[in-house]
Amino acid sequence: MDTDVLVVGAGPTGLMLANQLVRRGVRTLIIDRHTGPSIETRALGVQARTLEIYGHLGIVERALELGKRGTGGNIWANGQRRARVGLSDAGQKVTPFPFLLILGQDDNERIMSDHLRALGSSVQWNTELISLAQQGDSVTAVLRLPDGSHRTVLAPWVAGCDGARSAVRESSGITFAGAAYEHVFFVADTEMTGSMVPDELNVYLFRDGFHLLFPMRGKDHWRIAGILPPALRDKPDLKFDAVIPSLHTEAGEGLSIKSCSWFSTYRIHHRRAVRFRDGRCFLLGDAAHIHSPVGAQGMNTGLQDAYNLAWKLAMVVKGQAEPALLDSYEEERIPVAEALLNGTDRAFRLVVSNNWFAGLFRTKILATVAAIVVNSKAVQKRAFRLISQTGIRYSKSSLSKSLDSLPDGAPQPGDRLPWLQLKFAANGPVEDLFQEIGDAHFNLILIGQPPLVDDGMGLGDLLRTRVIPSDPVNDAELGRAQIPNPSFYLIRPDGYVGLCGRRFAADYARAYASGSLHLSATAQASRAAPS
Repeated sequence: MDTDVLVVGAGPTGLMLANQLVRRGVRTLIIDRHTGPSIETRALGVQARTLEIYGHLGIVERALELGKRGTGGNIWANGQRRARVGLSDAGQKVTPFPFLLILGQDDNERIMSDHLRALGSSVQWNTELISLAQQGDSVTAVLRLPDGSHRTVLAPWVAGCDGARSAVRESSGITFAGAAYEHVFFVADTEMTGSMVPDELNVYLFRDGFHLLFPMRGKDHWRIAGILPPALRDKPDLKFDAVIPSLHTEAGEGLSIKSCSWFSTYRIHHRRAVRFRDGRCFLLGDAAHIHSPVGAQGMNTGLQDAYNLAWKLAMVVKGQAEPALLDSYEEERIPVAEALLNGTDRAFRLVVSNNWFAGLFRTKILATVAAIVVNSKAVQKRAFRLISQTGIRYSKSSLSKSLDSLPDGAPQPGDRLPWLQLKFAANGPVEDLFQEIGDAHFNLILIGQPPLVDDGMGLGDLLRTRVIPSDPVNDAELGRAQIPNPSFYLIRPDGYVGLCGRRFAADYARAYASGSLHLSATAQASRAAPS
């Protein structure tokens, strides 16, 4: 084999997958047909769950340095500010990052590219996938190189991270069901001043649509996204100047636009691949699903696709698990994509509809609802978990099992591990649970029960065990998360609960490792052998 995994596409999803594979010791070849990284991009919002992943990868500080923290959003209707929705309060105690980081896709790509180089790998630019052919235990890929010559690559696995026009998806014969929205949208990078609340998202609603104003780093730097007025939709060579009158109408005459460094128009699609896998080929990110920009979910969803697949693929490549483990990628990620597609499509159609009710909804009802949300802590928290993607669950996955029932409110199989501040030694300091356990191993957390004599599961070096000592600080923090005493939680490398219950039982845990995780017979035998 020329490589363990061929990653096609070096956008955010492909770069995330390559980083996660390389850091796990998997030989990875990442290619992209473009001449270099993207310079001008539409994706902006980095959600809390993505920042948690960046933290494990070691790049979150760089992202925070380059981005701008959006701690709230302001809703304007008919020229008046009608509501402010805060993010920080709703996300407290949920995540270390209770905000939306406004950071362009180009910056995200640059950060991940730099980290990939630091790991000893890099993107092969101007290299295009020409064809794929699967045979038995491998895939033959023909690549067109920068000089126009062809190279044949043999790899056991291929990951299609190559966008909406995915060559991997087309070569695999996977249908991309859906359609385009009728509206034409625009995006512009500007220097301007006006009524906007500084350093926060500003949403201007009006009868015919909306404009979103995102604060960017730099003085008076704003990214504008919105719907083109109907009269401008079919105009060739459209310039930003043609949009300015509608901005003044909705955002006020006080809007002063000093310059525009980039302007582009585009159409939005809503599509999903009917399956995310064909044999040894996988689809991730925009190659698997594209949808409206409502809630800033697209780029983040692709990054989570990569994070979900990477640890599983690494285990299979390294002979630690059977290929059957990879079935859980499609099993877990298709429901997430389907729910996201349906939710954003319903919201988007209502927001952009031309009928009289939608216009009334935008300018009257939505602002009123937002004001109600501001005063409801419970609604705020639910909304934050949805938008931040910290609320994604894999409860119906074959990897999510419970030895016995835990009380309602406690973390359940398939849930993301709650963010906790705990003492890991009786007289030790209070530490961040996410930082303590990392994402390089499975982690068995034991509460109110003694440590294991051995790993108890046959996972060997793949497992780290942590016994949470009895302590007033720990008792209070576990009580806040409604985690009972006694209990145990086996946490997957991607931070989700795989197995949990009241009392740890080694026989059941070993059956879970071999049955649900598909731990390979070779791996189990090597772990059972005496040292």
